[in-house]
Amino acid sequence: MTYPWRRRVRWTSLAVGAAVVLTACGAPEPERVSGPAPRPSMTEPRAPAPSLSTTPEPTTTPSDRGTPGGILETASVATGLQTPWGVAFLPDGSALVTLRDSAEVLRVDDRGQTRLSADGPGGAVPAVHHESEDGLLGIAIGPDHGIYLYLTTDRDNRVVRYNLDGDDLVDPTVIIDGIPSHQNHNGGRLAFGPDGYLYVTTGDARQQDRAQDTDSLAGKILRLTPTGDPAPGNPFGNAVWSYGHRNVQGIGWASDGRMYASEFGTNEFDELNLIEPGGNYGWPDIEGWAGRSGFIDPLVTWPTDEASPSGITVTDDGVWMAALRGETLWFIPLGPGGEVGEPRPHRLGIGRLRDVVPAPDGSLWVMTSNTDGRGRPKAGDDRILRLVVRPPS
Repeated sequence: MTYPWRRRVRWTSLAVGAAVVLTACGAPEPERVSGPAPRPSMTEPRAPAPSLSTTPEPTTTPSDRGTPGGILETASVATGLQTPWGVAFLPDGSALVTLRDSAEVLRVDDRGQTRLSADGPGGAVPAVHHESEDGLLGIAIGPDHGIYLYLTTDRDNRVVRYNLDGDDLVDPTVIIDGIPSHQNHNGGRLAFGPDGYLYVTTGDARQQDRAQDTDSLAGKILRLTPTGDPAPGNPFGNAVWSYGHRNVQGIGWASDGRMYASEFGTNEFDELNLIEPGGNYGWPDIEGWAGRSGFIDPLVTWPTDEASPSGITVTDDGVWMAALRGETLWFIPLGPGGEVGEPRPHRLGIGRLRDVVPAPDGSLWVMTSNTDGRGRPKAGDDRILRLVVRPPS
């Protein structure tokens, strides 16, 4: 198989673009420039790219186990989950998991799974509306231990903060609302950055032009205070941090402060981007690489059948990226100056991957998404798998 990054070109002098006319639902779209990113070339890699193994398809050789990033152990953390979407860890090391379709939040710990109780039917989070890709999506734990949830209602997407009292979610407070919603393209990832502010990813909600409108909340990465105000220093004086996004579902930071995001393309190229404040990432005018002034090109692109990227974990050695349609855990090496190496695919044999998150014990938790209506569920799906990775020496 040939991947689009295998074209050897110079980073500083690329000017490529193929004008194409794409269609969606049978209707013509405006002319769009698209193209694959140049092949990454990392002259000073920080560490070798990891090699993974897991049953039922082991791929690690004995020599791999001595390499930084080699897998030492795999174990199942949770099974029988119905459309899990996000994971966040509490200070005591237990994890909270959102279930998209049923609007439930589970606590996962050594004792198993406990369903938390909110004010909705059967203890679910109230007012959540689900049709297709929408519902109860991302989750983050605030600096004050508040539980932040990204959810779809029948009017919008919004972020709601709860307190956790034992097994009860109480005292709901709307942090931000009015984010455009649709049954598809809702974004939904939440994370507190190293600056202490809340970052929120939104989709274009099937209204593509909104992604280029910096007064709209759609097709953006937002940056907020924990109480929902625009964070100080935002480039447009509102909640918007970056724009021109189609559907971002993964964000993370390296220790030097660099922010990365994974993004769904439409028919051509999925992306990994380096996020800059005020940056325009091109959608809907550009999909993939264009080399056009005024737009920020991706670091890496994938054909959509190899990725459909969702959650990511960023370390100083590289980016781990969960892929849905590609059913692959990707590792993209990062050099000491942020240089990007050639991505390496790791096919775990467990289907669609929704998220990959770092656990407090240093392992990675990988979440499947086979019960989301687009996968092929197996007995025990959906599941969370724990991967123990050899740290760099």
